[in-house]
Amino acid sequence: MGKYVLKRLLYGAVSAVIVVLVVMVLIYSLLDRSTILGGDPNYSKMQSNARVSYEQSRYEAFGYQDYVPYADYINSLVRSGELSEEDRAAAALIGRTAEKDSEIAAKYIQQFTETYQSQGYTITRLDADARKNGQVKDGGQAALYATRDIPLINRAITYFTEMLFIDNIHYVDDETDIGKRGVTFTWYDPVYNPTGTENVFSPALIGNGTMHKYLLYFDNNFPWIHQNIITLNLGESYTVNRGVDVFTTMTSSQGSYVLRPTTYPDTGLMEESADDLHTATYAEGSREINPVYAERFSDDYTNVITHKTAKSKLGFSFVIGIISTIVAYCLGLPIGLMMARYKDGLLDKIGTIYIVFIIAVPSLAYIFLFKSIGGSVFKLPTLFDMDTSGTNHLMYILPIVSLTLPQLANLMKWMRRYMIDQMNSDYVKFARSGGLTESEIFTKHIWKNAAIPITHGIPGSVIFAMTGAIITERVYSVPGAGNLLTQAINKYDNSVIVGVTLFYAVLSVVSIILGDVLMATVDPRISFTNKAR
Repeated sequence: MGKYVLKRLLYGAVSAVIVVLVVMVLIYSLLDRSTILGGDPNYSKMQSNARVSYEQSRYEAFGYQDYVPYADYINSLVRSGELSEEDRAAAALIGRTAEKDSEIAAKYIQQFTETYQSQGYTITRLDADARKNGQVKDGGQAALYATRDIPLINRAITYFTEMLFIDNIHYVDDETDIGKRGVTFTWYDPVYNPTGTENVFSPALIGNGTMHKYLLYFDNNFPWIHQNIITLNLGESYTVNRGVDVFTTMTSSQGSYVLRPTTYPDTGLMEESADDLHTATYAEGSREINPVYAERFSDDYTNVITHKTAKSKLGFSFVIGIISTIVAYCLGLPIGLMMARYKDGLLDKIGTIYIVFIIAVPSLAYIFLFKSIGGSVFKLPTLFDMDTSGTNHLMYILPIVSLTLPQLANLMKWMRRYMIDQMNSDYVKFARSGGLTESEIFTKHIWKNAAIPITHGIPGSVIFAMTGAIITERVYSVPGAGNLLTQAINKYDNSVIVGVTLFYAVLSVVSIILGDVLMATVDPRISFTNKAR
């Protein structure tokens, strides 16, 4: 079985890569890139050259191209010492036209052009957009930049090679801020022992020069031990949750901030805060930019995730999905068995009508139907509210019912079919001739054999509870993982679309493999080896 699982994992990984490549081709090659700017309020307010420059910067942010403004080039020369601070302003000042450039500006513009043209960039210069009276229009200042489209194959290679990030002490470049690089182990986590007098036993691995300050730590949240040494990078969101990785978006809590007494270990500052200090990551120069950070922290590990009232997107999807799956199996299997047991009876006819109804009617139609009935007749909440999700459990009922209905019909259909197939087998006839009652035949023989193929779908049902149901979550405004994909599509958030697609593809592969393993475990007659028995 080990060789089989390894082989399926390899094939599954290849399949997931192919799926992601297809999605990338659709997004980055076949769709007009200008569509990403359709819902951008900043873009619609801009005019003239400023609008064009912003457009190029957004294309870079969404992964279409490399974009280098002339100002960034000048800043890089200053940092490297090739250009003095005194000459920065004169070199960066672009004339209204090329003929009006100063001598020093013309020198560095020529250098900029030659440098980036040699690397395959396209140099674009926008002359000042002026009115007839000579006054420059709003946003009409002269601009100079270099652009280079990123080949799809390069984008794919970068995506997969950077998917797993291994933290290390050389992540931070700033030598002056981080002091001595290294990793420190302590039995007494400073977050739990901020003043050093509590001595609460809480082991932690703390990095300096790393991206995450806390590489390993314990807390009272499941699974109680957490690590940031190896993290998953599915791509950074640009519109749905700007600047946050897709996986973090799916796993971070949502809702209102949860304020609690917090003592910042390095400075001793005590205040009501929602900051989760264990999630601190490095943000260069953050204390200089924000005085609040300077009061709270002694270094630039200031970027933290906050505690919030509601579950994560995966949490909501999993709770709703797993409950609906359990209900579907608890009802669907016995009903399917009884339909087969009393074939052509009243229960069988009613069950068949229900199965045909679910199959024939579009899922969106019956979801809205049950939403209307549940809201008007039973007065159940029809929209999800994150802030009351922990206390108002009635809002879970309609989404769970909507997810249970198709699963229930599917299980009833297949259980009935497998049971009837087994009823016509030779071993059933021998059992009858041996004097066994119909109840004994059904419970001891037919049921066990009919349930074997059903077990193949159990891992998939459990795993896909995490992915959420796109239509159901959209209709009931459930802040789950399924709703995330529709938000990303509506907002043209390419990274989120690709990341969620990969997440779904991997779960599909894992569910199929686990289903095969479970079926082989239940039925010893199934073997994944080529050896003859």
